[in-house]
Amino acid sequence: MNQVQHSYPLTWEQTVQWIRQQPDQADFVRLCYLDDPLIEAAERFTHSEEWKSVRQFLSRSSGHALDVGAGRGVSSYALAQDGWQVVALEPDPSHIVGAEAIHTFANRPGLKISVIQAWGESIALKENTFDLVYARQVLHHSKILTQFCQEVARVLRPRGRFIAVREHVISKSEDLDEFLLSHPLQKFHGGENAFMLDEYVSAIEQSGLRIVKILGPFDSVINYYPMHYNEWRRRCIESLVQRIGRRPAILLASPKHFVGRALLRHLSARLSALTTTPGRIYSFVAEKPS
Repeated sequence: MNQVQHSYPLTWEQTVQWIRQQPDQADFVRLCYLDDPLIEAAERFTHSEEWKSVRQFLSRSSGHALDVGAGRGVSSYALAQDGWQVVALEPDPSHIVGAEAIHTFANRPGLKISVIQAWGESIALKENTFDLVYARQVLHHSKILTQFCQEVARVLRPRGRFIAVREHVISKSEDLDEFLLSHPLQKFHGGENAFMLDEYVSAIEQSGLRIVKILGPFDSVINYYPMHYNEWRRRCIESLVQRIGRRPAILLASPKHFVGRALLRHLSARLSALTTTPGRIYSFVAEKPS
């Protein structure tokens, strides 16, 4: 399923420049890590709950990583800070939201980041090169989803991991228009898109990768960001209060107890399964068989 092409008034760089100038959008810009100085935005991402949660799905603590669709490089920075040797793949040359932005910190002491300007559907790198391919909010932008995943599988080493996070999901193709109309920036740059869950799964599996984990909208802070974990737990407690009372609800939903952790996982999975909003967020962890 490919998005119908239209003519839009602004590029992604121009859209970001415009939204930065809107006083009422300051929080949105910051939450999307689109604020300057870039190095401060990258540092904030590196210490975020989201990145802490992503680390739990890494099969190793360092190695060679490809950050595909790297944008302005906040994920590349986080990987490099953790000790990974990173190749940032980004087709947009922009000095604000693209490859040139990444160059501003790629050569900082202690960081190992190289930048390649290219699309994920055509990665001009050798096969079996990377221990990790990471993609944040990227798969739903791909022009040919199956080809994108095939390229990821090709450059991964055996037992290497592919982690694709914060991908837009729709229930049926007819929901795409509703999602695009609801997106606040789509009318400016036209870069948004979404696929059905089984389309993501099929593309990943057909590439030869084995899916390790699928995270639904409320299974992890990775997906429900900018809501933080404590806010999510508070909502879970509120949903229990009416049934069992406040004190038992607080005790049961304690993440320090295995019963509480199990209960929170159950509530997360149940709410994820019931959520049908067009554009809801999923994440995927896959591995290349040895």
